[in-house]
Amino acid sequence: MGAPGIYHEGSRAVQDRAGVRDLADHVGRAVGAGIKPVAAAFLELQPLLVVGAAAPDTGRVWASALAGRPGFVRATGPHRMSVTGRLRPGDPLEGALATDGTPVATIALDPRTRRRMRLNGELRPTEAGFAVTAERVFANCPKYIQRRESYELLPERSAGNPRHGNELTEAQRAFVASADTFFLATAHDGHAEVSHRGGLPGFVRADSARALSWQDYAGNVMFLTLGNLAVDPRAGLLFLDWTTGTTLQVTGEGRTEFTADGERRVRFTVSEVTETPGAVPLRWSAPEPSPANPPVRA
Repeated sequence: MGAPGIYHEGSRAVQDRAGVRDLADHVGRAVGAGIKPVAAAFLELQPLLVVGAAAPDTGRVWASALAGRPGFVRATGPHRMSVTGRLRPGDPLEGALATDGTPVATIALDPRTRRRMRLNGELRPTEAGFAVTAERVFANCPKYIQRRESYELLPERSAGNPRHGNELTEAQRAFVASADTFFLATAHDGHAEVSHRGGLPGFVRADSARALSWQDYAGNVMFLTLGNLAVDPRAGLLFLDWTTGTTLQVTGEGRTEFTADGERRVRFTVSEVTETPGAVPLRWSAPEPSPANPPVRA
């Protein structure tokens, strides 16, 4: 798949504003529809997969986490990824992952090696979980990934009762402010994206109970996520406590502000929040901050 085919008007508008259209065309040539052997080998080593999609009943965009013993995610063909397992009952994307033909985006991120791989396509439910027919497969650079050397799989950990709300509590705002990582799902025109954002704690600001913001750091210049937001503001955020497995899922709308000096800040308005204690049965070691993390601005 050539670079022009992966970009729509939103991505092109952001690329042009940043003056990187030609570079984006070059980078975009690395996006393909097939799962190469090195990508298949990477998937089979991962205990964590993040999925982004729009909920079929509400249209709201969410990001959710699945975890399991390595091998629960695997390539079962050159254009097919299969996942064994399902989301917990009541997860905002439970219906999406049980609906044939749902456009989904996935990202497998390995903190041990600071590698990440994205695979987007069309979902088919299976007896064991679901499969995705790959339409876009590509790797991202290791920038802003905090290294975590090891993890434990805790099958005895069970998810607590989810807490729902329409705004962030004080404790949830503190959770956001302490985060060094989150995942960002977007959608547009029958396609979904899910990407990683990382930085030093404080790089995401909880400006109020209904508002979050973060500086958009320099990345791969494709602007697939910001391009979606430029034409469709729906978005979902996933924050993960890497020790307790608690997840904080937030859905709402995002918009990008451009400053005179060329920087970008995303402002996110909260519509709905789901916090689930112990949702992910993984406990990771303490983080080693990425050397690419910029200082946090006040």
